[in-house]
Amino acid sequence: MNDEDIWRQPADAVYEGLLARIGESNPQPRLAATRRAVELLGDPQRAYPVIHITGTNGKTSTSRIIDSILRAYGLKTGLLTSPHLSRFTERILIDGAPITDEALVRNWEDIEPYIAMTDAELEAAGDAPLSFFEALTVLAFACFADAPVDVVVLEVGIGGEWDSTNVADGQVAVFTPIALDHVGRLGSTIAEIARTKSGIIKPAASVVSAAQTPEALAELERAVELTESTFAVEGAQFALSEHRVAVGGQLISVRGAAGQYDEMFLPLYGAHQAQNAAVAIAAVEAFIGGGAQPLTTALVEEGLATVTSPGRLQLVGIEPSVIVDGAHNPHGAQALVASLDTFFDFDEIVAVVGILTDKDARGIVEALAPAVHHFNVTASSSERAIPVSELADDMVEWVDQDVVFQFDSVIDALDDARRWASDAPRRAVIVTGSITLVAEAIEIAADADWMSS
Repeated sequence: MNDEDIWRQPADAVYEGLLARIGESNPQPRLAATRRAVELLGDPQRAYPVIHITGTNGKTSTSRIIDSILRAYGLKTGLLTSPHLSRFTERILIDGAPITDEALVRNWEDIEPYIAMTDAELEAAGDAPLSFFEALTVLAFACFADAPVDVVVLEVGIGGEWDSTNVADGQVAVFTPIALDHVGRLGSTIAEIARTKSGIIKPAASVVSAAQTPEALAELERAVELTESTFAVEGAQFALSEHRVAVGGQLISVRGAAGQYDEMFLPLYGAHQAQNAAVAIAAVEAFIGGGAQPLTTALVEEGLATVTSPGRLQLVGIEPSVIVDGAHNPHGAQALVASLDTFFDFDEIVAVVGILTDKDARGIVEALAPAVHHFNVTASSSERAIPVSELADDMVEWVDQDVVFQFDSVIDALDDARRWASDAPRRAVIVTGSITLVAEAIEIAADADWMSS
C-alpha cells in the first residue's frame, strides 16, 4: 500500500463526518458561526488575498479560468468550488489539483478541536452546530493557509451576503449572470437575488460583472456606491469582441478593461464559456494591475489554453457522442441548447434528464425541448432527486407524452440512449439536469471507456 492509499480512508472519513452535519440543501443564513470558528483558528482567511465569485450560472467555470490564468503568472492558487463530481477533495484545489488526502486529513485534525469548540458554543446558545458548508469553508481556509497559497479564488456556495465564504474579504468581487434560482432562500425576484449576492462587495473592492439585467445591475451599482468600490461591467468597460468555433473549443478575442487579447484558444464549448472567459480576464486585470494595466498576452493565452471545466459541455463518449452538462436551471439549459446548435452538428438528440427537488424542473425541460427528440427520465442517487415517476408524470404535461420515457436506474437510461443514438448517424446523447446526475454519468462512461468505443 502506497502513501496515497494510506490516507484515502481517513480522508473519506472526514467527508462522512461533514455529511453528518446539516446538509448543503439547508444552508444556514448566518455568518457569526463561521466567523467564530475562523476567529478561534487565527483568521486563516486573512493570510492571502481573495477573489470572491458569485452569480447564478457560470461561477465554477469562471473561477477555474481565473485560477488558470493566475497560475500561468506563476502564482500558487487555492480554489474553493462546489459541488464535486467524483471525490470531495475536488472542492479544495491547490495549484490546480485537488488537495491530497494527507493534507486534507492533517488540516482537519488541526482544526477539529476548534470546530468542536464552536459547535459547543452554538449549541449552548440554542443554535445549530456548524453545517456541512460552514465546516467545509473553515477547512478550506485552513488548507489554503497551510499550503501556503499566494491567492484564493473563492466560489460562493449560495447567495452571497450570508454565505459562509463571506467571512473573507475579497479585494475583487466577481459577478457572473444573475437569474432566478434558489428563490425560496434568496428572493422571488432578480432584484432581491442580486441584492443578496451583492453582499460580497467589501469596502473599496474592485467589482467585475458579466452583463446583467437592468434590475440586477441596479442592485450591484447601489452596492458599489455604498462601498466606494470600482466597477467594471461587461459591455462597457470590457467585452467579448469575437468568438468562433475551433477544433476542441473556440477562438476568442476579448477587449479587456486594460488591454486587448486577440485570437486566444479556449478549450471549452459554448458562447457562455467565451463570456465567462471575458469576465475572468477582467477579474485578473483587476487583481494584478488594478484594472489599469494590460495583462501579458502570452500568459493569458497559456492560462486559457490549459483551463478545464469538468461536467460542463464535456464529451464523455464517442460512437455515439455522449455530452454531459451540469445545467440545473432554465438559464443554464438555454445556454446548453444554444451551444449544441453552434458547436455541434447533430440531427437528433436524446436527453437523459434527472433534476433535484429545489430546481425549476419545468423551466429546464421546456428550455431543452426544442433541441431534444426524446427524453429518458431518471434520477441520480441524491436524496434530493425528484423521483423518476413524479418527474416523468410532470413532463408529459410540459412536452408531448410520446417523447418521455422513464428509467429506474441511470445506467439503464444511458444504455437505452446510447443504443438509440447508435441506430442512425448524427445522433447524440446529452446528460443534464443536475450535477449529481452528470457525476454518475461521467463515472459510468469512464468505467466503460466510452471514449474509445
